[in-house]
Amino acid sequence: MRQLVVLSAAPAQDRGLSALGSRKEIEKQLASLNTHPDGSGDETLYGPGIEFQLASNQDPIVQMLMMVSDEDIAWLVIERIGRTLQWKFVDINTGSELAYSDA
Repeated sequence: MRQLVVLSAAPAQDRGLSALGSRKEIEKQLASLNTHPDGSGDETLYGPGIEFQLASNQDPIVQMLMMVSDEDIAWLVIERIGRTLQWKFVDINTGSELAYSDA
């Protein structure tokens, strides 16, 4: 299963990484993109071909781990999420940032 780190595409701040948003904001934004937790308080959000792992007790969220569970459908979903929410994705194994195709 491929793993990616999710980061804000906004420039880093003086005190480190820019936040992706509050837990509540992230859950609301991802819900509009068909990605939801299984239950209230769940730290894993499930979407088409992907799973987001939220860090315990972190609010605001500065980074998340995303697992690609179905490569056949995940890439279009990842690109849409990245473009819509202005997030970037970095492959854990290679350190490479994913590049979006020209629309």
